[in-house]
Amino acid sequence: MNAPISRRQFLHHAASAAALAAIPSAILAGARRRRPNIVFIMVDDLGKEWISAYGAEDIETPNIDALAAGGMKFTSAYSMPQCTPSRVTLLTGQYPCRTGWVNHWDVPRWGIGYFDPTQYTTVATVLKRAGYTTAAAGKWQINDFRVMPDAMRKHGFDDWCLWTGYETDNPPSGKRYWDPYVNTPTGSKTHKGKFGPDVYADYLLDFAERHKDEPMFLYWPMCLTHGPLVHTPEEPNATGIYPRHKAMVRYTDKLVGRLVAKLEELRVRDNTIIIFTTDNGSGGGITGTRNARQVKGGKGKKSEAGTCAPFIVNCPDLVPAGVTTNALTDFTDLLPTFAELAGAKIPGKPEVDGVSIAPLLLGVDDDSPRQWIMALGHGPAKLDEKGVRGQHDYASRVIRDKRYKVWVDTNRQITELYDLQTDPWEEENLIASDAPPHLAAKKKFQSIIDSMPAKDARPKYRPSPSQPWERALPEKDRRTP
Repeated sequence: MNAPISRRQFLHHAASAAALAAIPSAILAGARRRRPNIVFIMVDDLGKEWISAYGAEDIETPNIDALAAGGMKFTSAYSMPQCTPSRVTLLTGQYPCRTGWVNHWDVPRWGIGYFDPTQYTTVATVLKRAGYTTAAAGKWQINDFRVMPDAMRKHGFDDWCLWTGYETDNPPSGKRYWDPYVNTPTGSKTHKGKFGPDVYADYLLDFAERHKDEPMFLYWPMCLTHGPLVHTPEEPNATGIYPRHKAMVRYTDKLVGRLVAKLEELRVRDNTIIIFTTDNGSGGGITGTRNARQVKGGKGKKSEAGTCAPFIVNCPDLVPAGVTTNALTDFTDLLPTFAELAGAKIPGKPEVDGVSIAPLLLGVDDDSPRQWIMALGHGPAKLDEKGVRGQHDYASRVIRDKRYKVWVDTNRQITELYDLQTDPWEEENLIASDAPPHLAAKKKFQSIIDSMPAKDARPKYRPSPSQPWERALPEKDRRTP
């Protein structure tokens, strides 16, 4: 059986962060059956204003709330502002400025920004090498499975059930909800009459049942709640924007409850670390109410509504319960954190930007080691037949600590400064202030900016064979296969 390591055992062997680093050799090495399972849930397009544990007033999410009440809720966790930059960041532990995913690259539709397994090391690969069995279910969008049918296996996944994203010239592939077009190791097909989120959930939970006696990494990038807005099996009569959006949020919560119930049924719940988060804020056409304030969806924006994601971690035997923390973390921290929890080694190259927050999650430390976090990558890609319009050498970004936040333009200049303690909605730009704390904050963040490369990496692609919908990139940005 996959016997759990209790939090008490961790604390006994890890009185400090330095001691925690020895845990893999002291406790976990050679004890594969004792390592924690890791389940990473990432909802698509959902801000805090739609999670009642974060003060949402227009809806109730009891299963997600239960994870927060029984675990650790973060108030200062950053995703990237948009879909594919967030996905590549969490998989690689690298900021978009390093990978080139500084914008949303809709790979099956455009053939740009191909997620090449020869270029990127994923968290699944890292954990698989350490003896974990790995699966993904939900939305992928960063490979075209017609071009590389075995992309998921090359990225370290043993099994998968995915909506790949809309494939140009293949209309059935546009469906992710009703009659979904789904790719598994046996190929792609339409599931007539099925609701996509159920197909993905069933597949993932079946995988968990088959591998319950092994350490598991389950990656669940949900298709919910991204548009198109649809009715759900439980609310078939939902029509209109808000009834359907709320129905989709409630169904998301139901699926979280199904996962928890399944882990309890399999008797692995106490040894399974669940992380619940979202890839960016809600769609711009959706406004919710949070703590008596109207919050317009921040997807594609670098406001806190677009980047400061709901982030909840729960594991009864390992993660302290009832904790709300303002510790800083962003999506680059996921790979090193999961690696430390699993006792896995991270390859020296490519370089990882994030740091492990495992000691915080396990209650050994009361804060993360992060002094600042960053988000970049936003806006729809503007393409023509000659290449990528509007592709800057340096993408605009936001950087923050626990108190201050700066907006940085494409010329590496700080254009906005906000005091998030007194102005959490970023309404008073302090950039012109000469108050000593504000001058000190600008100096601190400027030093961070100056330490970064002057130019971001460019999007790469390697379509093979060539596809008719590919957008040509300038020769200097192409990578020879």
